[in-house]
Amino acid sequence: MKKARRTEEQIIGILQEHDAGAKCADLCRKHGMSEGTFYAWKAKYGGMTVSEAKR
Repeated sequence: MKKARRTEEQIIGILQEHDAGAKCADLCRKHGMSEGTFYAWKAKYGGMTVSEAKR
């Protein structure tokens, strides 16, 4: 199985940047990912904190 490029902590950090007001397109360009990936992460990890994701 392929190893993920980003950890859950990094994903949640990116989502928190979006919650703070950064635009999706800018975040995707900055972190080198597609908007589809961003929205998939948002559906899976949206509203979580790092400690909740580790559980």
